[in-house]
Amino acid sequence: MARQGLFVSFEGIDGCGKTTQVKLLVARLLRMGIDTVQAQEPGGTHVGRLIRQVLLDAANSNIDAKTELLLYFASRAQNVAEVIKPAIECGKLVVCDRFTDSTVAYQGHGRHLGADTVLQLDKIACAGVKPDLTIWLDLDPAAAWARVDSRISGAGARRDRMEQQTLAFFSRVRAGYGSIHRAEPGRVRRIDAEGPPAAVAGRVLKAVLPRIGELPKGKG
Repeated sequence: MARQGLFVSFEGIDGCGKTTQVKLLVARLLRMGIDTVQAQEPGGTHVGRLIRQVLLDAANSNIDAKTELLLYFASRAQNVAEVIKPAIECGKLVVCDRFTDSTVAYQGHGRHLGADTVLQLDKIACAGVKPDLTIWLDLDPAAAWARVDSRISGAGARRDRMEQQTLAFFSRVRAGYGSIHRAEPGRVRRIDAEGPPAAVAGRVLKAVLPRIGELPKGKG
């Protein structure tokens, strides 16, 4: 079946403001009457949410890198089959908080497993489903680290398992995103994530709007 919809993913290191920008964009698209589905990785389905709990639980600090990789793709395979692919085939716009680029950056580069290993699993789990447009919210790891500290201090919470990684790890992840961007500049748009959320949202919207002009209108 020909794909009629559009698949937009958001990427970036922890603390870059990605989840906030996903919510702001989805709300804006719905106000515009664009039939939009919000997705999340890991998560997005019942099975995915259970896997997400395992991956982010700080008590699971001994998870092997290969186990971590397989868990991310287990969540993603279910999300593709249950949510993402059906929505795209119905002509909807899917906005996903992370997808395979995250795994290339985090596990391929951050965990030193290699991009090729990640992409081999992507062929199995995602069955050719790939974002049409990826918004990479780029932020210096030290600034992102400070944002995470501010957020969790305000909520009286603790860093999750991924947020507990070192600055050196997040520097490798950022470099991984840079490699992806250089390899696919037409798909991956780098957005400066510095500044207040409203200013970043304006940059995001400017990158997204040209790609959605021909989408069918929903009831929003």
